[in-house]
Amino acid sequence: MAVKAAGTTLGERIIESLETGETSALEAVRKFVETVDSSFPDLGGDDGSRKKIINSAFKMTEQLLASANDVARQVLKASQDAASGFEK
Repeated sequence: MAVKAAGTTLGERIIESLETGETSALEAVRKFVETVDSSFPDLGGDDGSRKKIINSAFKMTEQLLASANDVARQVLKASQDAASGFEK
């Protein structure tokens, strides 16, 4: 039996929170890229500062989202383990 609150399972609430966080993170990166685009014109060079900054921002975002997903998985597993203890 899953832990329920406000009509949704704890797992569903965690997944919804992750989706909200991911959307916010991607929106922040989009705004960052827009700022970089307006501050550093594209000069056509493949290894320019502009491209390095944007690639770094995407890599940082991927790492942050992966960390958040790992934490959420751990919280969900711990919650499921705790809930199964109540079922006995």
